[in-house]
Amino acid sequence: MAASTSAPLEKTRLSSSDWQQAALDALAEGGLQNVAIEMLAKRLGVTKGSFYWHFESRDALIQTALELWESQEQEEVFGKLDALSDAQARLTALVSLVAHELKAHIIYSELLKAIDHPLVKPVLERVSKRRIDYLTASFRQAGMSRKDAINRARLTYASYVGFLQLNLQLGSPKLNHEEFDHYVAHLTETLIPSGG
Repeated sequence: MAASTSAPLEKTRLSSSDWQQAALDALAEGGLQNVAIEMLAKRLGVTKGSFYWHFESRDALIQTALELWESQEQEEVFGKLDALSDAQARLTALVSLVAHELKAHIIYSELLKAIDHPLVKPVLERVSKRRIDYLTASFRQAGMSRKDAINRARLTYASYVGFLQLNLQLGSPKLNHEEFDHYVAHLTETLIPSGG
């Protein structure tokens, strides 16, 4: 009787969100190629059958995992800043918050490496557009003209992407904690208009 109930218990024990989060963890650890059904099943302590209870294919898992990453980023980054009505304070908080979200950087960096993948490209396009739009709106609220705000948003975003590539993909020498804090302070001072 125990054998007949083990399969349903396995199916109810894990949700599709568990698989999605495991896929994101695997992505962060080794890139998109690291998102393998058998490896994820081992990591989660279940059989591959559990996977097929939730998803039709690996691509379906990747698609929903990327959607989860998108929504988490929206909530965990931008959601925390909505309460700040002052644009300069919001931009400063954004730089500080993003600077200390290591796992999000690693996932984003791995996705940049896989930009040609048909499931990854539209997600990165949406995320990049949303981030640049958010920055543009914040720079406009900080008093910049539309043209200057767009350019500053692009420059800020390019600084982020470039820093990721230098550090996570090209293996530039790692900054120690003090050097990194100094870099973030310099970035903030350089890119965010001072109040007044």
